[in-house]
Amino acid sequence: MRLLIVEDEKRLAVSLAKGLTAEGYAVDVVHDGLEGLHRAGEGVYDLVVLDIMLPGMNGYRVCAALRAAGHEVPILMLTAKDGEYDEAEGLDTGADDYLTKPFSYVVLVARIKALLRRRGNAGPSPVIRLGVIEVDTAARRVHRDGAEVTLTAKEFAVLEQLATRAGTVVSKAEILEHVWDFAYDGDPNIVEVYISALRRKLGAPLIKTVRGAGYRLESR
Repeated sequence: MRLLIVEDEKRLAVSLAKGLTAEGYAVDVVHDGLEGLHRAGEGVYDLVVLDIMLPGMNGYRVCAALRAAGHEVPILMLTAKDGEYDEAEGLDTGADDYLTKPFSYVVLVARIKALLRRRGNAGPSPVIRLGVIEVDTAARRVHRDGAEVTLTAKEFAVLEQLATRAGTVVSKAEILEHVWDFAYDGDPNIVEVYISALRRKLGAPLIKTVRGAGYRLESR
């Protein structure tokens, strides 16, 4: 899952990004409303955490512009303000949830997970069954032959990208785009390291290498 944080308080934004990265999300951060609108409009994010008081364009306008353009990405609004009018205005522009600063990080993560579950429930089941493997994308848990398999946050994120497109080829670039953040400039072969780890834990035949194209998770 890839998240976008649009927050002009840089220390807060960096702190949130570090925490959410540790949870297994790929996180990009911008500090300006116009840049946030541009990034969110690219359609590569699973959720946007959007501050209201932003330079360039405030969060209300960013949210309204995204909805007017047909983007349905879940939006969690943040604000230092407090009051029913502010909350109503945020929700009226198309936000899915609202959190007032200062807030608990635990509550923020819970709200994000709830929004992602809600989005998943609108589509296919969050539990993907692939033979003896079950991948629960909502609970972020994996079972093999009924026994839980312990994965790191990044291992699960890579598996999730393959599982949601089981039977089709997913390129290394696509995995990097959704699992690592925009600023990642390390060795793209890091994907192979995680694929090898998944094969060890789940069984080598599960993930096929399609030479020159990427990887395919067997659907049976």
